[in-house]
Amino acid sequence: MRLTSDVWVGAYLTRLRLNDIPAFVVARGDATAGAVLVKLNTLDGNAVCYQRSFDLMTGTRAWMELSAGIEADVDSAVMSQRSFDPDLWVIEVEDRAGRHLLDEPGLSE
Repeated sequence: MRLTSDVWVGAYLTRLRLNDIPAFVVARGDATAGAVLVKLNTLDGNAVCYQRSFDLMTGTRAWMELSAGIEADVDSAVMSQRSFDPDLWVIEVEDRAGRHLLDEPGLSE
């Protein structure tokens, strides 16, 4: 059974909050099946955006880098994705140390 997008986003924001990592929802997508992008802002003018991808060979899901570099360029990549997917969720995480927790159990799979 797969979690709905809004439940996953709520759980992710809670986990970030418990680790004292600021995060907020930039764009709300479809509550049940919207894809999620996570933008990590390192507060130094740079950012990385992650998207969830499905590996057809292994049947697993993993977080992959969609865009990285100057924050304005990453924002452009996010806006491009949103332009053709109105159901997309966008979460912005702000952490100078680059923590996003997407590699932790329960979030990495």
